[in-house]
Amino acid sequence: MQTYKMFIDGQWHDAADGETFASDNPFTGEAWAVIPKGKKEDAERAIVAARKAFTSGPWPKLTASDRGHLLRRLGDLIAENAERLAKIEVVDNGKLINEMLFQLKYIPQWYYYFGGLADKIEGAVIPIDKPDTFNYTRNEPLGVCVGITAWNSPLLLLSYKLAPALAAGNTFIAKPSEFTSASTLELARLVEQAGFPPGVFNVVTGFGADVGETLTTHEHVAKIAFTGSEATGRKIGEVAARSFKKVTLELGGKSPHIVFADAEIDNAVNGVISGIFAATGQTCIAGSRLLIERKIHDQFLEKVIALAKTACMGDPLLTSTQVGPVTTTPQLDKILGYIDIAKKEGAECVLGGGRPTEPEFAKGWFVEPTIFSSVRNDMRIAQEEVFGPVLAVIPFDTDEEAIHIANDTRYGLAAGFWTQDMRRILRMSAAIQAGTVWVNTYRTISYMSPLGGYKHSGIGRENGLSSIQNYLQTKSVMISTASSVANPFIMR
Repeated sequence: MQTYKMFIDGQWHDAADGETFASDNPFTGEAWAVIPKGKKEDAERAIVAARKAFTSGPWPKLTASDRGHLLRRLGDLIAENAERLAKIEVVDNGKLINEMLFQLKYIPQWYYYFGGLADKIEGAVIPIDKPDTFNYTRNEPLGVCVGITAWNSPLLLLSYKLAPALAAGNTFIAKPSEFTSASTLELARLVEQAGFPPGVFNVVTGFGADVGETLTTHEHVAKIAFTGSEATGRKIGEVAARSFKKVTLELGGKSPHIVFADAEIDNAVNGVISGIFAATGQTCIAGSRLLIERKIHDQFLEKVIALAKTACMGDPLLTSTQVGPVTTTPQLDKILGYIDIAKKEGAECVLGGGRPTEPEFAKGWFVEPTIFSSVRNDMRIAQEEVFGPVLAVIPFDTDEEAIHIANDTRYGLAAGFWTQDMRRILRMSAAIQAGTVWVNTYRTISYMSPLGGYKHSGIGRENGLSSIQNYLQTKSVMISTASSVANPFIMR
């Protein structure tokens, strides 16, 4: 059994009261690690450390180039430890080793990219309309930033937040999901090894009611970046607004995956399967609503079902496995509940529909790849985020109908469609209400491209050149060069 400690102010700590909780392996259903159960006192200690590191000590004295060097060094260390970190994440969240290893080998690019941006944060000289006045702007860090991450891709989601925050000169407190804390604590070892000053990066583990509430309400926290559910994001947004904290919220999705009759059918089938089953549906950008043009509906659905049937379920640490377990038992119950709801509402289950019956899956938290046809877009299975391997199939006749169905949801995180018609590509890309639109591909991400949602899918954008602005504030400086002061009772 692996035992972990929290990382605060450059030191490793047990929880203040010594409490711990177990982290379970979704494949075996058994505990594999012991995590400190932080409380308010632990969160406050981290805030004090991060604030001190921001206002004094070596961190604020570093040049921007120095910060960039540290970030690139961290990227190198992550690359060197990619395989080990990927295996830890698989044991902790049950996702496939192929996927997590891809993520861990790619994650260093965030630290290289934002490390390169660190010394390119510039202000501007403004040709102001006031005589004898020199005006310029400075872009300055916010202060203590908090990153709260979900359990599906802990280090990738943390990197979306941590890399730009540190590049901008902020200090940071990570609060990982209580279900998957281990890899974030392992990252803290690499931050320490890279040479970041104490207090610049801190990890507080525990539950939302204790740690999360303190981090989101404390007066010395300037920014909260959160990835997770719509319900939790709404609470964080409401709490943050009371003290005017800046927020970035990347929340849920019910993404439409649209296939037109002129699509390259085999490519589209592979894209649909990847969009919903490759990550066991445990991704906010999952293509969980499949919209098929009616003239190819039956034949296309038949191909999707046939390919989904071949999916190999099993141990996520094996490279041959294509569908792993669900990460948590509450999520397992939620997915099974939505499957029952879909059946009661009249959707036709044409594949899967429950837990696998084979004895080798008895201990793990598995759900069969599940497909529902005869779905109406007003059904709950088409409107609410399941966050599991469940696909809702809806036919359409025209481009206009596809657009209407795609946009008829409170979410707007992502969308995808398959067609060879360039006019349709341009028209659909503009009409679909989503932060990311994929055409003839799906689930492609990049550290260079912004990610975020429309509507209830969130606020702000992560990744890309502009995302670093979310961790900066602009100061205007005006210097008078006049030899005498004008009438002091009149605004200049």
